[in-house]
Amino acid sequence: MGSMENRVAVVTGAGRGIGREHALLLAKEGVKVVVNDLGGANDGSGTDAGPAQQVADEIVAAGGQAVANTDNIGTWAGAKALVDQAISTFGGLDIVVNNAGILRDAFIAGMDESQWDSVIAVHLKGHFSVLHHAAAFWKEQTKAGKTVKASVINTASASGTFMPNAGQANYGAAKAGIAALTEVAALELERYGVRVNAIAPVARTRLTLATPGMSAMFEEEVPEGEFDAFSPANIAPIMAYLASDECTLTGKVLAVQGGAVSLLHGWSVVETVETDGPWSLEKLPAQLNPWSATE
Repeated sequence: MGSMENRVAVVTGAGRGIGREHALLLAKEGVKVVVNDLGGANDGSGTDAGPAQQVADEIVAAGGQAVANTDNIGTWAGAKALVDQAISTFGGLDIVVNNAGILRDAFIAGMDESQWDSVIAVHLKGHFSVLHHAAAFWKEQTKAGKTVKASVINTASASGTFMPNAGQANYGAAKAGIAALTEVAALELERYGVRVNAIAPVARTRLTLATPGMSAMFEEEVPEGEFDAFSPANIAPIMAYLASDECTLTGKVLAVQGGAVSLLHGWSVVETVETDGPWSLEKLPAQLNPWSATE
């Protein structure tokens, strides 16, 4: 995709897994990449500058352009520093890939405040914070008379969209919020020349292998050298297409799993009951209880 040449991208959570593959593929297509990763564990604890730096080094060694960033995008200041680094290092910003995430699974009755707050902070606030600072830059560019052709790729999940998962109230709520944020952002940012989409990926990563019920999907070993449909590398081409000028999609959420890409659609009306007068507590059981059997 020649249109990707010399564009500038930030990729969050790019030290490992799907984010790493995103960064590597964008760089291979000629994009200048800011590789963001705090370097924490699955649950977000700890920091390690190693993963982000290793991916940036790998890109540079292959002839690409990249710098590492270890800011915490779950904070307003961290997200601003990331966007500012892209602009100061490479002179602009064209692609935002919001991918960073953590897991702190627990059932609702046993989940503590920090488990809720940390997951919402990294996923939902992290997506919004980076998006806000990028959008402010694009708005400024547009007002200065420059033509912006930018793309945002957010990361939703089956959890929170079409496959609710017990034990993931925090993660599912954040991911559902990201799907809604994607649709709102697409409406708002179109005037600045920005497309906004989301992917809900399923691949063999640290997080999915740690998710109850999901690890069974990846039990079958793929012989070395053979195509692995659940490799994180199989997600990156969808992201790269969404980032490219050839793509006209905006406001879409795409589930990417193995060899399939599915267009998702948000809440929709399934059935309706109506009343001409006030609702009656006596009549509501007959009106609403049949919905117990509705999928």
